[in-house]
Amino acid sequence: MEKLEAQYCYFCSENIRKTNPFILNILQKLDEEIEKRPKEEKITVNIAGNSRLVSGQRITGEDFWLLSKALRTQPCISGVDVRYNLIGDIGAYYAAKLLQKQPNITYLNLMFNDIGPEGGELIAKALHKNKTLKYLRMTGNKIENTGGMLFAAMLQMNSSLEKLDLGDCDLGLQSVIAFATVLTQNQGIKGINLNRPILYGEQEESTVHVGHMLKQNHVLVELHMCKHGMKNYGLQQLCNALYLNSSLRYLDVSCNKITRDGMVFLADVLKSNSTLEVLDLSFNRIENAGAKHLSETLTSHNRSLKALSVVSNKIEGEGLVALSQSMKTNLVLSNIYIWGNKFDEDTCVAYSNLIKSGRLKPDDTDVEPYEVDEHIFLSEVSNGLKRHYYWTPTYGGAYMPSSSAGFALVPVGERL
Repeated sequence: MEKLEAQYCYFCSENIRKTNPFILNILQKLDEEIEKRPKEEKITVNIAGNSRLVSGQRITGEDFWLLSKALRTQPCISGVDVRYNLIGDIGAYYAAKLLQKQPNITYLNLMFNDIGPEGGELIAKALHKNKTLKYLRMTGNKIENTGGMLFAAMLQMNSSLEKLDLGDCDLGLQSVIAFATVLTQNQGIKGINLNRPILYGEQEESTVHVGHMLKQNHVLVELHMCKHGMKNYGLQQLCNALYLNSSLRYLDVSCNKITRDGMVFLADVLKSNSTLEVLDLSFNRIENAGAKHLSETLTSHNRSLKALSVVSNKIEGEGLVALSQSMKTNLVLSNIYIWGNKFDEDTCVAYSNLIKSGRLKPDDTDVEPYEVDEHIFLSEVSNGLKRHYYWTPTYGGAYMPSSSAGFALVPVGERL
């Protein structure tokens, strides 16, 4: 099998184009890695534009055209990651061709690549017949409502795709409702990200439709609804569905308008729900009362939740201490993230004791205790449920909390 670097150089020469030194550097290393690995072992091509190796030169649509021609000849390639580049709609055209002609691609990451509705349409239509791709990230590409509707239509035909990330894509209400409708029938999708759609009005139609979908869908494992303008009524719709849903393990309702009253519904459903494992409530306003509702349920009833994030929720010492106390009784809850709330000395002592006793592992929380003049304080640590959602380390291992290692919208090496 001819090496990737040689193939790429040949296609550049054949089409009278200059080689991209960043691509050459990556392909050289890939060729070395392929030689070391067993022939049957698959590999992901990582040409992320935010890599420290880029030196200011991101790949364009034309670069991706020549790269994709080389990748078609390599059956060992199962993943392509070209996040944070400038491939645009031209690159989306060749990404669609790659999906049609490279039958081994199971992972494609196109996040933040200036792809618009036209490029989104090309990729969505390519997936009508593709039966191998398992995970697609379109995050941050402004495919808008038009592109969103085409992806929803695609899910009516494609039953092999398992994870779809359309966060920050400027989806409209119409497309969010379309996804909710399609997912009542689609039996393939296990994880979907619909973060930050462009919604108008205060009726929370999107959440109502998603709630109806969850009552009927028993395949979906992970759901992200960050920045939906969700209020307590919307959360109530989701909670009503969770009484009937037996598959959802990861629910993200961060960056919404949920208050302490919404925690009454959530705490009640957690008493009987035995499947939800990861709950992200970050950047809402549940305050002390909401934290107490959760802590009471976690102490006396729920034994399935493994990770809880209440970052920046206007919670003060009383509520934070109550959550820490629940961990003494509830030995299933292993990850808790609390930064951005109002810490008092009791809070600092409580979480310091949890960490020192070994009940709360340092990697499973976003705070670290330190002492000054015989007083305990907490500092922030770069951990969290979405630690590696927008970026991944370019060297060293990436931390994967045990709470959500079973399934996430990102492969090992990334965090959601």
